[in-house]
Amino acid sequence: MSHVPHDLAEEFPGQAGRIRALRYADGRFGALVERYHVVNRALHRMEERIEPVSEETERASRLERLHLKDEIARALAAAA
Repeated sequence: MSHVPHDLAEEFPGQAGRIRALRYADGRFGALVERYHVVNRALHRMEERIEPVSEETERASRLERLHLKDEIARALAAAA
């Protein structure tokens, strides 16, 4: 499998261990992380034109990924 950009480990350098721990300790956080991965992989396929979609769909997916990343960042900050 090729590298998928915007992986959470890249987006939050040095916090992979915290993300992993919170993912299993907090069901809501785990669901956020899983949704982020699903959206990110789908968006990567859209951007690479493996699964072409309309510009509107691609834009909506980018916004969803951004909102999920923001929620994850807030949860990481709150758990610090």
